[in-house]
Amino acid sequence: MKADQVELRPVAEDDLRVIERLNADPDLLGPFLWGGWSDPGRFRRRWAEDGLLGEDRGTLMVARGADALGYTAYRKVPTGGRAFCWSIGIALLPEARGRGAGTRAQRLLASYLFAHTQVNRIQAETEVDNIAEQRALEKAGFTREGVMRGNGFRDGRYRDEVLYSILRNDVHRNGQL
Repeated sequence: MKADQVELRPVAEDDLRVIERLNADPDLLGPFLWGGWSDPGRFRRRWAEDGLLGEDRGTLMVARGADALGYTAYRKVPTGGRAFCWSIGIALLPEARGRGAGTRAQRLLASYLFAHTQVNRIQAETEVDNIAEQRALEKAGFTREGVMRGNGFRDGRYRDEVLYSILRNDVHRNGQL
């Protein structure tokens, strides 16, 4: 798989099977994302409501041609007054991991959000042990800001997470994305 062939697109109804599969199988989702069982119909209801592209959150498929590789998601995080940033995340099928698809998808998502919203900051959080995701974010142009102690809860305990960000000025200054 060539990473430069990876694209983002809106979620089609057929894509919901991939999203539901990822979120219903702890082994498929991977060790850092499984948060326990949850409402299996939530994605279909949201898709019927707004195509998974709401004002405060959104989901886009990561695809290579007709093949769905996983999905990216973003949600609004208030930063003060009327200001906000986007927090992004990604979930890929095992066969798409480790081949640059995550880096490309996160770079594309940041480009999309900067182009179509007035946000100045996009951030991502990942567990300190998720080295592959940290590398992907850094390759996508994100800057490591620090460790947030006890920030995430998974598998019965609180875990430290690393905070990454990219600013609109970073993109313009470096000419990346």
